[in-house]
Amino acid sequence: MASSHHVFDFTVKDAKGNQVDLGIYRGKVLLIVNVASKCGMTNSNYTELNQLYVKYKDQGLEILAFPCNQFGEEEPGSNDEIMDFVCTRFKSDFPIFDKIEVNGNNAAPLYKFLKLGKWGIFGDDIQWNFAKFLIDKTGHPVDRYYPTTSPLTIERDIKNLLGLP
Repeated sequence: MASSHHVFDFTVKDAKGNQVDLGIYRGKVLLIVNVASKCGMTNSNYTELNQLYVKYKDQGLEILAFPCNQFGEEEPGSNDEIMDFVCTRFKSDFPIFDKIEVNGNNAAPLYKFLKLGKWGIFGDDIQWNFAKFLIDKTGHPVDRYYPTTSPLTIERDIKNLLGLP
């Protein structure tokens, strides 16, 4: 899908194997994150992502989590194991998708698109687990954050896109 102009052009699989047209999120602000269950940043990221989701989901924020095992094999489980971990340990309510690759020839088309942005010092590749892309209501990526960026530090950017004071 090289002609994609926004995130809503993509269809991805959820953790149960169902096709999900990302067009269902049209009009919402998205935070797209590649996640892992066994990373040193897992606890802080999932905790803060949950806090943001609970606080802003009713105002139009959706967090889309894409498990990835490309970094230190820190997401080795099956989709069922990942879902169990995220839902049981962190009580996460945001959508978890099928495990994907974010770099290389087998990178998911969505991530190939996300990495096309003019991201300056980032280069193309995702550096590690918990890289974050902020998407505006029209489906355009507006910012990219390092894996080490705390989700709560981007709350102001999320509020701005949601039109909140």
